[in-house]
Amino acid sequence: MRLEHLNIVVKELKPTINFYQAAFPHWKIRGGGVGEWHGVWRRWVHFGDDYTYLSLNDNGKNQNRDNKGYDVGLSHLAFVVDDIQSLMVRMQQAGYPIAIDGKGDPSYKSVYYLDPDGYEVEFLQYFTDIPDERNEYEPFDETLFSDIITQ
Repeated sequence: MRLEHLNIVVKELKPTINFYQAAFPHWKIRGGGVGEWHGVWRRWVHFGDDYTYLSLNDNGKNQNRDNKGYDVGLSHLAFVVDDIQSLMVRMQQAGYPIAIDGKGDPSYKSVYYLDPDGYEVEFLQYFTDIPDERNEYEPFDETLFSDIITQ
């Protein structure tokens, strides 16, 4: 199982495509069109590679949720990359500043950026293939989650 795509509403397609193109130079517009969505006409594109893409829809209204707030909505999306240093250089050269210099430890390094519509995007590189080293958690207290844990 894998995630194929995310469908994101943006204000304008071009600035958003520029951001993700800086991160993923091999991505391209796979297809697109124009359609009516609940009474609003919008353009849409599928931007990505043969396996993963973003479905981007223009004509977004209002502002994105505050990433530091507690409103319901997307907090951030994350992409695993093979070379985080090269990604950081590409993003800097394209004019995108780091929003959060994420956690770094022997098993991974992460960095966060804000895309043109305020979506927080995490990029991370793992330095190990061992799942237990990639997925370290504090001790899990099942009593805090007894209402959602099913056996």
